[in-house]
Amino acid sequence: MATRTDALGPTHEVQLPEGRIRYHERGEGPPIVFVHGIVANADVWRHVVPGLADRYRCITPDWPLGGHELPMREGTDFSLFGLADLVHRTLAALDLDAVTLVGNDTGGAVCQAVAARHPARLARLVLTPCDAFDNFLPLPIKHLQLLGQTSAGLKVLAESLRFRPIQRLPIAFGLLTRRSIPADIMASYTGPLRDHPGTRRDFARLVRAISTRYTEDAAAALPGFDRPTLLAWSRQNFFPLAHARRLAGLLPHARLEVLDDAGPFVAEDQPGQLTRLIDEFLAAANRP
Repeated sequence: MATRTDALGPTHEVQLPEGRIRYHERGEGPPIVFVHGIVANADVWRHVVPGLADRYRCITPDWPLGGHELPMREGTDFSLFGLADLVHRTLAALDLDAVTLVGNDTGGAVCQAVAARHPARLARLVLTPCDAFDNFLPLPIKHLQLLGQTSAGLKVLAESLRFRPIQRLPIAFGLLTRRSIPADIMASYTGPLRDHPGTRRDFARLVRAISTRYTEDAAAALPGFDRPTLLAWSRQNFFPLAHARRLAGLLPHARLEVLDDAGPFVAEDQPGQLTRLIDEFLAAANRP
């Protein structure tokens, strides 16, 4: 199983037209659904969910973004809008309404697209550092689109990511955190790409479908999203703070908070700060 931590709660699966999505669930109350980025999985949220699960129903899927083990069917749309539709179908299959959607990295771009295309099931939106506007993918990892063009390139990528020195390079995970990601968590992120041909096939389709056309179109629709939004960002250049400010200017009910001493993976570097901000945001939004 890709996700190794037990902090996220029991494992379940939901069947969609595109295939099966594995997810974890912990807690009861208003639903929070988390969306991680590429070459990652639900383990991204392992330090955040425990602080929210006594008040909220926390659902953390392993989305098909390269750190998953359950491959999607042929014909699945891996464009940003296709992934947004997949998230929406997951919410519908789980009969979830009034959802707080939380995104990071590429998952944050997916959340923007969900807000643009399927706002009806959402009550609130939380964006942590993520792709936006013309920054999709960020320059240090643009090579992933080239490697994804051939099966040989993907094999090289998958095999190289087993080594810790490679993982720490700026062209891999090196710019995403201020602190080292534990080896077992890195193995859960990178193992599926190496060990599962279906994961590599999905990832190839994903990176080939990446286009700033989708992030720009999603951003253009955000002024129509009238739900409360929290932007919990960090000061770094991978997903620049200027983009958070632009997003805050587009979203009618947005609040921007800046986390100290954190890279793009704020749930890894500052889980306590992030949990507190989400908790306070939800408490304020729930007040009459």
